[in-house]
Amino acid sequence: MATTADFRNGMCIEFNGQLFTIVQFQHVKPGKGPAFVRTKLKNISTGRVIENTFTSGVKVNEARVEHRPHQFLYKDDLGYNLMNLETFEQFAVSENLFESPELLRDGQEVDLVYHVDSETPLLVNLPQFIVYEVTYTEPGVRGDTSSTNSLKPATIDTGATIMVPLFVNTGDKIKVDTTEKAYVERARE
Repeated sequence: MATTADFRNGMCIEFNGQLFTIVQFQHVKPGKGPAFVRTKLKNISTGRVIENTFTSGVKVNEARVEHRPHQFLYKDDLGYNLMNLETFEQFAVSENLFESPELLRDGQEVDLVYHVDSETPLLVNLPQFIVYEVTYTEPGVRGDTSSTNSLKPATIDTGATIMVPLFVNTGDKIKVDTTEKAYVERARE
């Protein structure tokens, strides 16, 4: 059993008979009344994000999960084929376990989260930052920064489209935050 004082981002809890991960939490101590914890919880099976408020100090069941390193090999009709980097066992998982499968590239190392009690895979996490090469983007027009939205679409080497600043060109390497699917910076060569 854990309490609200133990909450951390990424923690897996059992709530209303289902497994949820804590996406975001905030301890609130109002001037009047008891303290509480405002959370955003992501349902592992459906991917739906809900908001919930817990009274401070309430006990919750922490789900026993284990993070295991895997490597993405390829995609076929069975799903996404992964290889355990410790045992070299290969198996396929479905697309709904991924947050953003369009950012995967062959040979990419991923973190597979298992529910320890039932030994079932729950979700697949990509590294937070990955460097990609821009394969196509329109050239930025000089003086086009007058609008507040000075971003343009760019296709990266996996085929996904990311919004990038106007100065990014085809062939540049960029660092992408995989949780937000957003441009971070140009990659250092």
